[in-house]
Amino acid sequence: MNYQTDLKKYTRDFLFTAYRGMLRVRKFEEKAAECFTKGMLAGNIHLCIGQEGSVIGSAMALEERDFITSTHRGHGHCLAKGAKTDRSIAELFGKSTGYCKGKGGSMHIVDVDKGILGANGIVGAGIPIAAGSGLATKIRGTDEVTLCYFGDSASNQGTFHESINMAAAWTLPVVFFCENNGYGVSVPIGKVTNTDTIAVRARAYDIPGSTVDGADVLAVYERVKEAVARARAGQGPSLVEAMVYRWQGHYCGDPAAYRPKEYIEEAHRKDPVALFRKRLLDEQAATETDVTAIEDEIAKEIADATAFADASPYPDVAEAFTDMYTTDNERCIAR
Repeated sequence: MNYQTDLKKYTRDFLFTAYRGMLRVRKFEEKAAECFTKGMLAGNIHLCIGQEGSVIGSAMALEERDFITSTHRGHGHCLAKGAKTDRSIAELFGKSTGYCKGKGGSMHIVDVDKGILGANGIVGAGIPIAAGSGLATKIRGTDEVTLCYFGDSASNQGTFHESINMAAAWTLPVVFFCENNGYGVSVPIGKVTNTDTIAVRARAYDIPGSTVDGADVLAVYERVKEAVARARAGQGPSLVEAMVYRWQGHYCGDPAAYRPKEYIEEAHRKDPVALFRKRLLDEQAATETDVTAIEDEIAKEIADATAFADASPYPDVAEAFTDMYTTDNERCIAR
């Protein structure tokens, strides 16, 4: 693989954080798949195995005060932005210790305190939320940036065009980040989109648009960092597209017979986790002892998180309608 980045300009801590983050997402998703296959999870789950480079590279370009909106394939995004593995797995298990007290499940992890405005089960639904978050930042006069994750097929939704148009017209501090894995469920993106890339659509709104190799975590970081800096400086939104591979089908258990074997072969050849591990060793940025220590650390973290989730209680049936509705009673009374 021809890397576009210079490893030597990064600190050891930064590189280890990147590897640790990608490995955490990979192992979390593998554990989720294992538990789902064993019938331990209700509903369905959509995994981002193979997309860890784009997930971690983009999130590392943000500050803690920044925001993200996510998708149905959002476990990795949330973990990358600071969500805890134990509370995340507990949410997948439907347990009361989960981020939404077990009521949200796989597609609705949220932690506003961490800037996670929510994963979303509706394709493209996070895009207008990101525009709204950017508008709120502009109205408050602060400098937070919102990173909006979505897939290639979401770019054919009206929400994509309406939100980017508004963000461009009002110079909102939003980075629209497309993870293009080539498929919307089972439909190849090339069959429903008459452009070679999604990024080229930025021209319609006169904003920067670029495409980056999602297997290169540092290339993603640098591209998104530029877009974040632009947004924070008050220069408006950008559209960044990361070309990635989805190892599994649309959902966990999808046989994905619609994909050619060449897709899977290339996906595994461009495994972002394995490639980055090899690069750390080849360029002597880490030793085998270093990476093994990180791998042992993450293995223990995932095992502990799973044990926590498994031992946690389910929500009490009396709470079935708790948190379902809210009213601002004081404001209503004042009126």
